[in-house]
Amino acid sequence: MKESASAVAVVLFELFRSCKWVSSSFVLILASASPRRTELLREGSIPHRIVVAAVTEHEDAATDPREMVLHNARLKAAAVSRLHPTALVLGADTTVALGDRALNKPADLAESRAMLRSLSGLEHTVHTGVCLLCPTLGLDEAHDVTAWVKFKTLTEDDITRYQALVNTLDKAGAYGIQEGKEIIIESFQAPISTIMGLPVEFVKARLAALGLLERLSS
Repeated sequence: MKESASAVAVVLFELFRSCKWVSSSFVLILASASPRRTELLREGSIPHRIVVAAVTEHEDAATDPREMVLHNARLKAAAVSRLHPTALVLGADTTVALGDRALNKPADLAESRAMLRSLSGLEHTVHTGVCLLCPTLGLDEAHDVTAWVKFKTLTEDDITRYQALVNTLDKAGAYGIQEGKEIIIESFQAPISTIMGLPVEFVKARLAALGLLERLSS
């Protein structure tokens, strides 16, 4: 009888503990210093905090672009999750891929110009890796979200004008879709957030599917 009562007590304790987590709220931490990503989360009405991940990203252009963004997104999320194990941590990383070749941030204006020349008149793919980690929930998932972009055929004057308007050195592929797109871009796949660096519609849908969207605290 005592053993039976003890077993019931254990079951009730585990049930109570699981219910506690179901009813509790969670903090979403964006493991990124990117102002674009936090602005996208704000526009998507997703409450979050920011903790910058102190990591060295893998940026070997010979690496498969999909594997690169998944690796870097997880690297950032894991670094912050170790410091905040009860929080829900979001890591993200974006690169531009022309075929199987990753075009990361250019080192200088000459490389920036070469990248823009290589994209001229062609369609390429933007890869954004998204990683969600929360040890408390046993949550550990990563996704490669993609969108295509078609460039106009660019003249040297077009590239010079674009470089004068946009800081191309802090952007994968030497371009950003937020400004000056009328100079370089012919068409692109919606939603634009994927190309900007964080597919907020996808993130919001995943959080909702996991039952976490309504449990996020500001």
